[in-house]
Amino acid sequence: MKMLELDPRCPSGSRPDPKQLSSPVWLLLFHLLNCALGAEQREPCPPRCECSEAVRTVKCVGKDLTAVPRGIPPYVKNLFITGNDIAWLRSDSFPRSLEQLTTLNLSGNKIEVVDAQAFAGLPNLRQLDLSHNRILRFSPEAFSAKSPLQELNLSKALLNRSYVEEIGELLQNGTFQNLSKLELAYNNFLFLPYNMFSALPSLRHLDLKNNSIVGLSEGTFNNLRLETLDLSGNALKDLKNATLSQLGAQENLKIALDSNPWLCDCGIEDFLIWLRSTDAVEKKEELLCVFPEKMRNRPILQVTSSELECPSPDSMQGVLQTSYVFLGIVLALIGVIFLLVLYLNRKGIKRWIYNIRDACRDHMEGYHYRYEINTDPRLTNLSSNS
Repeated sequence: MKMLELDPRCPSGSRPDPKQLSSPVWLLLFHLLNCALGAEQREPCPPRCECSEAVRTVKCVGKDLTAVPRGIPPYVKNLFITGNDIAWLRSDSFPRSLEQLTTLNLSGNKIEVVDAQAFAGLPNLRQLDLSHNRILRFSPEAFSAKSPLQELNLSKALLNRSYVEEIGELLQNGTFQNLSKLELAYNNFLFLPYNMFSALPSLRHLDLKNNSIVGLSEGTFNNLRLETLDLSGNALKDLKNATLSQLGAQENLKIALDSNPWLCDCGIEDFLIWLRSTDAVEKKEELLCVFPEKMRNRPILQVTSSELECPSPDSMQGVLQTSYVFLGIVLALIGVIFLLVLYLNRKGIKRWIYNIRDACRDHMEGYHYRYEINTDPRLTNLSSNS
């Protein structure tokens, strides 16, 4: 009798040796049993999701989910849950420890709250994308104490600019010792909290483009060794000396500063000198003045010191001398007016002085009389008898 062929979809390790089977019926039954057991061992895919064990990927994209789906298979390495309506990431959103998960994309889910321990069940997470959400509360304890996270995307992730303090507190708690890439673009930040990035020793790439940052504090880039920094599309008018020193001290740094409204007046002179001396700024020849009006669209590198109208030391000395002369004239005028007032009121002043003199004389004569009575025993007895 002709032997039956084995189904190639069954695990090869579970196929029986045909030489050991004397009956084709037993061979068929054994083969079907192994196929059934193999099917039962496969991990089920969560509802409304697409799973591929071959590439270890699960996708739940645009399915109107209101929570992270249950039953995510443990083999997953790349998990995409995007374009849904998941407003809250709770501490039990990932109840099963997904030890093989390294990439998690949660963008575009309208997330508002991230609870403590929300990502604690993901011990090997390396990349996290939370962009295009509307976060208003982000617990500083959302990650494990020593998170291995290397890339964090929070671009356009906040409800509005006022929640920058939430992100600052998250980044400063010492959890992200391995974070090398941080994206904070399109959040309309007006400022950055002091030392916001100081607890990120491994940070190499920082994206702050298309915010509304008007200035950088002295400690913004403390303890950093950046390789790329994108500050384009903000509201920067100049960079202060402290910031220029911090940026200049970082080797191999590339900075993007285009699309900022640079104010080309005397206050930008130090920035202009630094800009001409550094190779860190990309496309620096394309940086344009926006203010004042007479300098609009003028390349910053083409501006001369004389055009900035900065006062020279000699001119400042002349201004000081002029000020001293003016002050002397004012004081002299005040003195003349005072003397004129005294002259016009000389009779009244003289009468006032005489009155004070007479009052003082009468007062002193009274003291003198009482003193003589007290010191002369005869006058004292006469005064007592009378």
